[in-house]
Amino acid sequence: MSENTKSLRVRIKSVNSTLQLTKAMGLVASSKIRRANDAMLKGREYLSALENTISLLTSDRECAKSPYMQKREPKKTRIIIIAGDRGLAGGYNANVFRLAATLGDAEFIPIGKRACERYSNTVISSEKFSYSDAAKLADTLCSDFEEQKFDRLGIIYTKYISVMAQEAHIKWVLPFEKSESEGASSVIFEPNQLTVLNNAARECVAGTLTACVRESFASEVSARRMAMDSAGKNAKEMIDELQLRYNRARQGAITQEITEIVAGSGS
Repeated sequence: MSENTKSLRVRIKSVNSTLQLTKAMGLVASSKIRRANDAMLKGREYLSALENTISLLTSDRECAKSPYMQKREPKKTRIIIIAGDRGLAGGYNANVFRLAATLGDAEFIPIGKRACERYSNTVISSEKFSYSDAAKLADTLCSDFEEQKFDRLGIIYTKYISVMAQEAHIKWVLPFEKSESEGASSVIFEPNQLTVLNNAARECVAGTLTACVRESFASEVSARRMAMDSAGKNAKEMIDELQLRYNRARQGAITQEITEIVAGSGS
């Protein structure tokens, strides 16, 4: 019985250590949520302005000549996949990889240490990914698209719905879709719509990528906070159960010792 109580004490200590770890990670995630959400909202606002501009441009008939609006049979697909730098975030990374698995033999460009572990030897942090990084990648992608090295470009990221809900999503970036936007004729582009669209393409790809990375990071820290809250709750319940078993085992050991003493004194 004494050996049983010793084993329970070790388990209680181990679970308590896990509880302290989940608390610490939950606090770190909570401290990042506000900053991540602010960056995400700014990214969404900037992306919305970019998409409105591109929508006005692509509604013009002349812009159909742009290399960025040339639809080809999607034989070669290039996907930017955005995952987290760390685990312990519930199904955050798993959902991203599950969506990627549905795209067959697409060429993947990973952002985030967990994605880099799967698809590349280089390490690109999703938390530290900046607009300048996005601009460099956008230059390469747009040049490759013009040279027909791939036929369509998409971004797999995690869409932020709420603190408790995030969803893996794919956003198709290239080629641009023709828009039926109203009011395009009232906007004057210099020197002309086609030139502006060709020059704005890289900015659009970079802005879209930056916004998706920021939204994914906000989703990651929210998912990690919820996962740590859940793990902490489970750890507390386990400690309570183990403590109850320990008290019963200890009480049983004491009762047995008293019984043995009484039996010995009676003989």
